[in-house]
Amino acid sequence: MKKLMVLALCIMLVTALVPVMAETADGAGGRRDEGKIIVLATGGTIAGVGEAGKTAGYIPGVLTAEELLFAVPQLAEAAPIEAIQICNVNSDDITAEVWLTLANKINELADDPDVKGFVITHGTDTMEETAYFLNLTVKTNKPVVLTGAMRPATSISADGPMNLYEAVCVAASDEAVGKGVLIVFSDRIFAARSVTKTSTYNVMAISAGEMGAIGVVRDKMVFMYESPSKKHTTETEFDITGLSALPKVSILYFSVDADPELLRFSAEHADGLVIAGAGAGEFSKEWIEVINGLSIPVVISSRIDDGVITKDNLLCGNTVAANNLSPQKAAILLRLALTGDASQEYLERLFLQY
Repeated sequence: MKKLMVLALCIMLVTALVPVMAETADGAGGRRDEGKIIVLATGGTIAGVGEAGKTAGYIPGVLTAEELLFAVPQLAEAAPIEAIQICNVNSDDITAEVWLTLANKINELADDPDVKGFVITHGTDTMEETAYFLNLTVKTNKPVVLTGAMRPATSISADGPMNLYEAVCVAASDEAVGKGVLIVFSDRIFAARSVTKTSTYNVMAISAGEMGAIGVVRDKMVFMYESPSKKHTTETEFDITGLSALPKVSILYFSVDADPELLRFSAEHADGLVIAGAGAGEFSKEWIEVINGLSIPVVISSRIDDGVITKDNLLCGNTVAANNLSPQKAAILLRLALTGDASQEYLERLFLQY
């Protein structure tokens, strides 16, 4: 019964908004001459449906890309839009194969002079990981912007429509050109390398810790105040052409009495490891003993949200400092690095440059 009610609501919404979309896109206020925005939909809470009014207990990845667009008729005022459904899943089910599909699709479409930029709708749980992977692998200066929602489409005061509208405005803006992959959320613009999720429920759950936002959106106006200094997009050395999978990297979280056998097991089933250490990437003497004997690459990050790990912090000489990358982002960089040279010198350079 709930599914039928949701379907009926969607049909009513589409029927009501199609004429508005057509009139806005083709009328005097249209901007087709400025290039279109490609919306690549992957699912997540922004496409979630649940009990009317509630913010929890919903099913993510229900609404299609077209349904998301029809719910925000003002999008046509920002730019002409084309929608592509990549997948429709909870972002916890995003895989490296989805990452490769997204990056290859963007690289393919970016050569089209009629395409001005890209928006990716995505669940917030792993949005920062997808953003960072794309930041290292897409080969275009055209804006690539991710967005999502903390409340499903059927909740009271759903945040998805505004986030989607603002993401399209940023993707259509000249201000975003050459800034690398961005995330737009709750009126703020974040660089892919520094962005992270900081709350399980708050509509301002996407942040960037001590690095902060690099811009803001007010209505259709985009204000950029900073530019990422680390290498990204067209400046990177990573080539995913022809890849169908990525090397496997496991993340190990250290805590009091953490079993060192987890290290041995993971090392046998992975191509590399990332350690989420305590403080500045530290762990017990038992872990030091095991790590010193490993032959696969090991990168040391921290379970702490902010701060930097340097080579001087390292407890084991055969490990690499993650700089200020979170464990999940350090794992992405390591996976890409392992498609080529895996030497310690090479990894040390990458973690300083990216």
